[in-house]
Amino acid sequence: MYLRETRRTNRDGSVVSYLQLAHNERHPGTGTPVAKVIHNFGRAETVDRDGLARLVSSISRFLTPEQAVAVAQGVEVEVLDSRRMGGSWTLDRLWERLGIGAAIRRVAKRRRLDGDAVERVIFALVAQRALEPGSKLAATGWVAQRVAIEGCDGFSDDQAYRGMDFLLAALDEIAAEVFASVAHLLNLDLDIVFVDSPANLPPGGAFALVPRRV
Repeated sequence: MYLRETRRTNRDGSVVSYLQLAHNERHPGTGTPVAKVIHNFGRAETVDRDGLARLVSSISRFLTPEQAVAVAQGVEVEVLDSRRMGGSWTLDRLWERLGIGAAIRRVAKRRRLDGDAVERVIFALVAQRALEPGSKLAATGWVAQRVAIEGCDGFSDDQAYRGMDFLLAALDEIAAEVFASVAHLLNLDLDIVFVDSPANLPPGGAFALVPRRV
């Protein structure tokens, strides 16, 4: 059984491809193998690729890991990009859980800025500070080439500096929102939120909001 591709040339010269699930049977008269179509998937460019993936997954349940690897070895795979993700993904989940991202987005939008874009740049700088500390200029290359951050494929050094300028100008508003969020989330009696601001850090620094019991 195999996935079969057939092609048809139209009158205008264009070529249309179709995908079919087929298997070979011997012709009762001649004894030669003849393809028998079991299922038509339709045109190749509009095929339900999620459906094909489910079919492959279903078949793979009956193969050992060694058999699955052996079958896949004949498939050509082109690696287009490879990024680190674990550390930044974990920090992003904590960032949202504590309400820091939401607070930055709300304050940025009140100032008529693109809240999502500003928040992603600031988070990227924080993640770089935690995982691979460096300058803001180094952060642009780190995000563009070395790490996968959801919603942030990259940014310029100007965007990084504008993000830091916004953060310093809006720090009181952001801290107040995070204060309320963390106090509610952790059910803590909070009196102070300590902020390590970019002004107090070397180049590449970001900020951290840390609740303390007082």
